[in-house]
Amino acid sequence: MTPPQRPDLLTRLHEAGFAVDLLTEEQREVLTGLEPEELAVLLDIKERLDAVGPEVQAHGEIAGGALF
Repeated sequence: MTPPQRPDLLTRLHEAGFAVDLLTEEQREVLTGLEPEELAVLLDIKERLDAVGPEVQAHGEIAGGALF
């Protein structure tokens, strides 16, 4: 299986909520070098983090942002 082409991969990450436009060119190069399995893991982790986002944000406000 070939990895997604650079624009497609960055578009997928952007659509998943990654702020790829705020990354350096070097950071974008790292992301574009991901294997399909690595991309799947990254997207899965992002999805799970987003699923608990409001809870984590609420704890951060209560704890003064001590969680991250």
